[in-house]
Amino acid sequence: MNASDSERLSSGFEQMGFDSSDDPITADVVVLNTCVVRQSAEDTATGMLGRLAKIKRRDPGRSSRPEQVIAVMGCMVGPDHSELRRRFPHVDIWARPQQFAPILETAGIRYGLDPEGCLSGAVPTNPHVASFIPIVHGCDKFCTFCIIPYRRGREISRSASEIVHEIELMVGRGVKDITLLGQNVDSYGHDLRPRIDLADLLEQVHEIGGLERLRFLTSHPNDMSVRILEAVRDLPKVCENVNLPFQAGDDAVLVNMRRGYTRSQYLEKISQVKEMIPGVNLTTDLIVGFSGETDDQFERSLDVLRTVEFDKVHVAAYSNREGTFASRKMPDDVDRGVKKARLAAVDELQKEIQTRNNASLVGNTYHVLVEGRKRGRLQGRNRGDKLIYLNNPITDESGMSPYPQPGQTVLVEITSSSPWSLEAKLAPAGYSNEVNHVNGVNREKVPVA
Repeated sequence: MNASDSERLSSGFEQMGFDSSDDPITADVVVLNTCVVRQSAEDTATGMLGRLAKIKRRDPGRSSRPEQVIAVMGCMVGPDHSELRRRFPHVDIWARPQQFAPILETAGIRYGLDPEGCLSGAVPTNPHVASFIPIVHGCDKFCTFCIIPYRRGREISRSASEIVHEIELMVGRGVKDITLLGQNVDSYGHDLRPRIDLADLLEQVHEIGGLERLRFLTSHPNDMSVRILEAVRDLPKVCENVNLPFQAGDDAVLVNMRRGYTRSQYLEKISQVKEMIPGVNLTTDLIVGFSGETDDQFERSLDVLRTVEFDKVHVAAYSNREGTFASRKMPDDVDRGVKKARLAAVDELQKEIQTRNNASLVGNTYHVLVEGRKRGRLQGRNRGDKLIYLNNPITDESGMSPYPQPGQTVLVEITSSSPWSLEAKLAPAGYSNEVNHVNGVNREKVPVA
């Protein structure tokens, strides 16, 4: 979500006449987009603010950049940011998520540029071939460990017509793979009238010409409806890739987290997903070391990992966040060393699972959307969001580029694997890509392998 916000704000700056800069020392405007889901993320942000204070000082005699505009946006900025203003007086603007106007207006006034027409919902001018579209902001779940509802507010869905129009513009600018975003994306539309849901939106977006792939995240087990699963199963452009956080494998811990489901209910939902979407790739989120979590309770989380065999797991040690229910009512009583050991145990187990799962894919063929180059090799992802490196050389002896370029979808054969990625070569029919399958020639799902 933050990456998407940054991309949109950057587009607004470009429309005003600014050029991008990677150097905060020489930049006229520095925007720090913050995440505070975990304490380490907030510590990184405050550390950067300290460095920026040394670059810009209010006393012009002690700095060559007193005119520099410094803005902070994102989840670090809550409804009341008076304490932040006191701690960081060198910051010019404090903006909550998606509040681009104050930043653009202040920068425009400082440098004599007109922000009119650049203030709201800026569509990225040079989007990545695989891009993100926020469709619902905020969260109504109020899990005891999470600060997001207090920083991003309650759920507000964007209109389907606005979303479709924005995606049409982005596809016209070269985007092929769109991910619909929300803190709880499955609840999209519950606040709109007439009421629609995520399945309805997927159907509308699916009809956009030129779009090849469609994804969504992050989901909540209680809101992953049969209609949504049917949309994933039946709509050719919607990828067989589901992110479904479980956060803990023990019922008592889940109650303390206020997740709203039991371990057995979560596993039943996983079984339903697997049954309805053959070949689905599953990812999840897990917290270790939550308040009061015992060794036995943590072992139940490991057991969920062994049972499901997720394709990817985002794991984090519990971090006390001021302002949450847990920070007020539950002690952060799991030793840091224990948390670290549990993180290592999850990483080790998941490495074994991903090593085995990825090794089983060697010899299979997949359609891969080429996203770019890294360390001299083309890279991209298949419909299941597997990272795949293409080993064919990028250029021939004459320096020409007969091989696929970013934005092309090609058929590849997997030649080797690691826990984190796959390596492949162009298949004999490498340029017979999935566009033919999703634009009406063949309405059936593209085979996973």
